[in-house]
Amino acid sequence: MNQILIHYEEIHPTTWAYVSSLMVIGLFFKFSRFWSVRNLDLGLLILLAPGLLLIHFGQEVQKQARQLANSVESDDALIESFAVDGPALELVTGDQPASERPTEEQPPEEIPDAGFQDLSSDLAESATEGASVDVDDPNETVAATLSTPASREHLRGVSIEQQGFVWIFVAMALILWRLLIDPAMVRRPLLDPNLTLGGLTFVCCALFVFLMANVITGELTEDDLKGPRAAKRWLAGEESEESIESLASYGPGFPLLHLLPSISTTWVHGGEAEASQEQDRSRYVHAAKLMAILSQLAIVLGIIVVGYRHFENIRAGMGAAVLYLLLPYTALMTERLTHVLPAALLIWAIVFYRRPEIAGGFLGFAIGVVYYPFFLLPLWISFYWQKGLVRFLSGVVISLCLIVTSLALTTNDLVHFGDQLRQILGLMIPRTRGLEGFWQGIDVAYRVYRFPVLAAFIITSLAMALWPAQKNLGTLIGCSATVMLATQYWHGDGGGMYMAWYMPLVLLTIFRPNLEDRVALAVLGNFWPGRRGSTDRPKGRTAFDSSSNS
Repeated sequence: MNQILIHYEEIHPTTWAYVSSLMVIGLFFKFSRFWSVRNLDLGLLILLAPGLLLIHFGQEVQKQARQLANSVESDDALIESFAVDGPALELVTGDQPASERPTEEQPPEEIPDAGFQDLSSDLAESATEGASVDVDDPNETVAATLSTPASREHLRGVSIEQQGFVWIFVAMALILWRLLIDPAMVRRPLLDPNLTLGGLTFVCCALFVFLMANVITGELTEDDLKGPRAAKRWLAGEESEESIESLASYGPGFPLLHLLPSISTTWVHGGEAEASQEQDRSRYVHAAKLMAILSQLAIVLGIIVVGYRHFENIRAGMGAAVLYLLLPYTALMTERLTHVLPAALLIWAIVFYRRPEIAGGFLGFAIGVVYYPFFLLPLWISFYWQKGLVRFLSGVVISLCLIVTSLALTTNDLVHFGDQLRQILGLMIPRTRGLEGFWQGIDVAYRVYRFPVLAAFIITSLAMALWPAQKNLGTLIGCSATVMLATQYWHGDGGGMYMAWYMPLVLLTIFRPNLEDRVALAVLGNFWPGRRGSTDRPKGRTAFDSSSNS
């Protein structure tokens, strides 16, 4: 950006969290109705920011600890080279008497390094692999981890990061409670943003341009290339045990998606990438940037279209889009394709909810990409139960078949294809080691509690088929957000950080009017309200009817 705007500097995540929170309050807070649900919702969204900042700061501390360990190893290697080279002996021996100076037959004694070698090699290895040291055996590791400044700094970063995940889990629990009671909220007064439609449009476009400019100018790190390299070896049939475990660490989903790296912008890495000799590296980078930008554009446009077509309130849709772009999470994870691509697919499934085959296709592609939207099927099946069920399931099956076909065309052998298929369908036993996010900071002995959480989640997703009994567009949006938010509590590959999976749906739930008349039996198949013979709702009713305003 500094090539376009003179002396432009990227805003630090902490500064942006403060500024964006103030802008959210100024644009959307209802000062004339202080005790309103809208103000409560804004407070819950802002409550996520401190947890994100704690995670960001903790990961930066861990990165600095790895750099410190690497620098100490370099210094030790340099000292050792001085000690064994002939002309450099004077630097080591100093003013020692000749009789005490080391000779070729008597090598010099090792210079003490204050115990740095105990854990610096582990930290350096984790820096190369882009992963934190997994303290699975405290009895074996604690003694070493307390012996060096780098290890103590690393543990401090892990502790701060874990506090951030705990904060986010508590904030998500409050948002989950809000979503669960949303179907019972019949009175939904019209609370437009505090800015005009023209002002909202300008702010939306300006925020989008600046966020996408950060993606375009973002640098690539070696951590970002780990996934593409493993996926490339996987597809070429050269997979080793290490590459298979590397891809499996991403959890269930579409393996080909990891061919595209993430571009570091304002998150943790922030450094320039080392030169790579791979000829196809630039192709991966350009494809990743393009797909991240298109996915973010699809999310923003989808939110606006839902507001315009289904809420019949363009200001509500534009306001939800602006609020999405203002969130600190959006700025921190703008380029993460595994975050934004499923979100875009889910939003457009909502956009085409009157076309069951198209909605099913988008949901099927979302399932194929990251697997976790699979648990939305009971909810969506119950919505189309009276009408459109066959068309919806056909769309899901066709999209999944297309994804499986793409794998078959890029796979060399049957065994390899079976492994990929199991990864897409999530046919794997939940891991207790190699986890990321909240569960990484939990001792291995207590990670077994992830399984009861998973069981409770499955029961909740199945219960969505029965509750609420009468499904309409409002409950479809709110309950979909509930299920996708609940996945974060057992997601072992960064659970808690994939907020894009549910955040656009949460924002639509906050801004939605009373949609009790938008049931599949009444509006199925009519996407454009202005066409002859199409009725978006019974005549004489409006989205914000008199019974829902206060």
